[in-house]
Amino acid sequence: MASKRKKKPRKPGRTRRSSLILDQNAVTLIVQFRAREGQEGVLEQELRALIAATRREEGCLTYELHRSASAPGHFMLVEIWASRDHHTRHLESPHMQRWAACKDAFLASREASFWKHID
Repeated sequence: MASKRKKKPRKPGRTRRSSLILDQNAVTLIVQFRAREGQEGVLEQELRALIAATRREEGCLTYELHRSASAPGHFMLVEIWASRDHHTRHLESPHMQRWAACKDAFLASREASFWKHID
């Protein structure tokens, strides 16, 4: 009979270091969004609508939505893709094509930058 190891309880506010091992081709994309005035709820709803389908895409390693703790209507997506090609294919997906067609109605600004993991 195998013994079960008890997990040590984590202290509040502490997180486990990610065990994700990234290939040298992997890219991280940080995208920051600001909603048009009065469109904060719509922007959040539309961003949430992208999550499930995107996480199922080939090459999607991480796709996390964050809301600003200090600025209502400001959101950030943290995306990690196996390669830049995987991200390019993501932009061609039906849900991203739908997003591209409607985003201008509720989006005041968008800033995006690609990053490479070093440690």
